[in-house]
Amino acid sequence: MAPAALRAAEPRDLPAIVGLVRELADFEKLTHLVQVTPEKLHPHLFGERPVAEALVAECGERVVGFALYFTNFSTFLGQPGLYLEDLYVQPAHRGQGIGRALLLHLGQLARERGCGRFEWSVLDWNVDAIRFYERMGATVMPEWRICRVAGTALEQFGR
Repeated sequence: MAPAALRAAEPRDLPAIVGLVRELADFEKLTHLVQVTPEKLHPHLFGERPVAEALVAECGERVVGFALYFTNFSTFLGQPGLYLEDLYVQPAHRGQGIGRALLLHLGQLARERGCGRFEWSVLDWNVDAIRFYERMGATVMPEWRICRVAGTALEQFGR
């Protein structure tokens, strides 16, 4: 197989990205949470005020992986950070260095942008991903927990 080419996502990639998000959700057994559509994602990646960015990995003309990320901020460091929301490579294309290339590209981007951190979350049962990230040099921080308010709870939050 030819190596994958990485590039910034373009509007024409939205159907492929949404398809990969659905595959990721299926893998994580979270399909019941997926509401994204190409139309819903478009303004957030390519609209007047984008809040996220995406990279795609292409083999030939087919998108086989993606990374969606955004800028966050560390008050402790007084610097922006890069937060990787999702990274996914189709199973048939794993083991070819695509995930590694996506992570390295984002790490370089974080350095170029003057970020003090490059962070992401991983499910505690995804041992393969945890080992992969640790081999890449990441520290898995077991003492931190994600807090989330969403859906109806968000509608009622603080009322």
